[in-house]
Order: sequence, then structure tokens, then C-alpha cells
Amino acid sequence: MPIKYSEETKFLTAVCAFEGFGPARIKLLLNYFKSSQKIWEAPTGEFKNIGLKEELANKFDIFRKNFDIDKYFEKLKTLSIWVLSINDKNYPENLKDIDDAPVILYIRGTLIKGDSRAIAIVGSRMMTSYGREVANKFAAELSNFGITIISGLALGVDAEAQKSALNSGGRTISVLASGLNNITPYTNQKLGEEIVKSGGALISEYPLSHSPAPYDFPVRDRIIAGLAKGVIVIEARMKSGTFYTVKAALNIGRPVFAVPGQITSPSSEGTNYLIQNGAKLVTSTKEIMDELNLQTVVDREIVEKILPSDDFEAKIYKSLEIEPLHLDELVRISGSKTSNVSARLTIMEMKGMVKHIGNSVYRKI
Repeated sequence: MPIKYSEETKFLTAVCAFEGFGPARIKLLLNYFKSSQKIWEAPTGEFKNIGLKEELANKFDIFRKNFDIDKYFEKLKTLSIWVLSINDKNYPENLKDIDDAPVILYIRGTLIKGDSRAIAIVGSRMMTSYGREVANKFAAELSNFGITIISGLALGVDAEAQKSALNSGGRTISVLASGLNNITPYTNQKLGEEIVKSGGALISEYPLSHSPAPYDFPVRDRIIAGLAKGVIVIEARMKSGTFYTVKAALNIGRPVFAVPGQITSPSSEGTNYLIQNGAKLVTSTKEIMDELNLQTVVDREIVEKILPSDDFEAKIYKSLEIEPLHLDELVRISGSKTSNVSARLTIMEMKGMVKHIGNSVYRKI
């Protein structure tokens, strides 16, 4: 069913498409003019009278003379992109917490109520094999608990976590620093399309055809932090863009979790530094769930009493009937990936089916 936008939303989208105005300035303009249509139609001289620099006022004047609102919305429809204004009831609740929340969000895909339980996973673009393993583990396990994974589609840890969420049948949302008809980085365009097809979403505050500049990424990172209940950092060098997301999270009171790494690895310098300076050291999904008091999709009281939910779970369960086994042995028996088996064992432990008795050894309960 076609989306019907109010005139206010249409004019607000048009105003926000002018990249000379950021969220703070637009909110000031709305406070003065009382509506986006009045902003759009105001004489250029009135902008100058309220303190807008002449050059910026003239640029906006040129922009709106060349911007066709109806054609723009037709293009959005063709591209299956929809918009949400900060005044819409479906605007993400978590994002409303931040002072400079985007006035307009562009979305490809689907947002659901459960996205309020989202966790952001971010980290180094120069991911090590350890970083890949950890990103897979946390993303898969959180996905199995119904937690939406938020990230920025960047190379390395971000993309790995989002791939793992998809492979686990979970939800993931990418926040881009580009227009949604211009998925970046280009090497992850296919992953972006898979996220949309799987029922997840791509989100941006930037208008169509916007190409990202370096300063757009820190701006984008505040949305990643704002959408999430907490941020997990997996590998980061000391001069890492990941720290922009961390800073954004701290500014709005979101907890930051850091996974420790080897002290000899440059990729772990940043995460170890975060731990030394107040980030919560985490080594398991349970620690994050407990810290945030997240309500899982599955009712635990019921879940504890049920039998294996599928053949994969039944195979693992049966393998433990005779004696406790190491994770590596269960991986060999199941024929699946370590991250998948580890994630499933965590679920089975929550269900009261198995118990981790130390050193990656599990026994049947």
C-alpha cells in the first residue's frame, strides 16, 4: 500500500535535503517559522533578518528553486525508500533520546518494534582472525535472543557482525553515511541488499545521491549509538574511527562494552584502552544481556522446559548424552561453524538443556 505523506513531512524532507542545514539549525527554524512549509516558502530576506548568513540564505534560495518536491518523492517511491520525520509515531524511540536526532530519516527495508532492543557492534576495518571469530560469536548469539544488530556496513568487524546476524536468521540494520541509492562502501553493496531482503533495513539521514565525505562518518555514528541500547567494540586501534561511535554513546549515556584482546596486537590497543578507562569488559553474551536487562523474545520460563527446537539442536544434545565434550568436538560432530555451535550452546544453556563446565567443555543437564 503506497505511503501517504503529510504536506508537513514533504516540505520537511525538502528542507532537510538542503545540506547547508543540520538538525540543530532546522529545529531552530521550525521554532521560528512554526512549520516546514513556511520555511520553504519564506522570502530570502527573512532568513537574513533572523541571523542566517547571506551566503547560506542565497544558497538555500537557489536550492529550493531547483528542487521539485513531487518528483523527489516519486523517485523515492521508485527506489522503495521511505521517510520518517521526527514527529512520526513510528520514529525510533531510542533515537529520540539524542539532542541532535535526525529530523528526517530515509529507510530502505523494514523497522519493527523489537528494534528497540538493538545492540551496536563496531570495530576495526583491519580485522584479525580473532576479531572475526568474536564478531561472529556475539552477533550470532545476540541474534538468537531476538536482538537486532546495528552497525555501519563498514569493512571488517561491522560487516562481519552483520553477516553473522543474517546467517543466524536474525535482524540487522545498517546506518549509512551516504544516500540510500548510493550504498557505501561499494564492496558491501551486496550485503546491503541482503540486509533489506532479509527483512532488515538500511537507514540514512542524507538525501538521495549524497556521497560521503570524511566528516559524515562521525555524524553518522551518533545514529548508530542512538539506535542501540549499548555498543560493543571488537578490536580498535588507538586512532580508530570506532571511537566516534564510542564518544557518541557516552554522550547520550549508552553503555560501552569492550572485548579484550592480545596486548601485543595493535588491533586491540583501542579496546584495551577503553577497558582501562571505564568501558565494561565483556567475554560473553550473557554479561551484556544481564547488564542491559534486555527482555528476550523468548519467554525463558517456557523455554527452560521444552525439548530441542530443531535437528541441529537435537544432534548437539544427543552428542552429550554419554559424556561432556569440548566445543571443538561438538563442531566436528555437527559439521557446522564454531560460531553457530557456540551460539546454539548459549541458547541451550539458557533453556536449561546443557551446562558449560569450563574451558569450553559442555555437559548435558
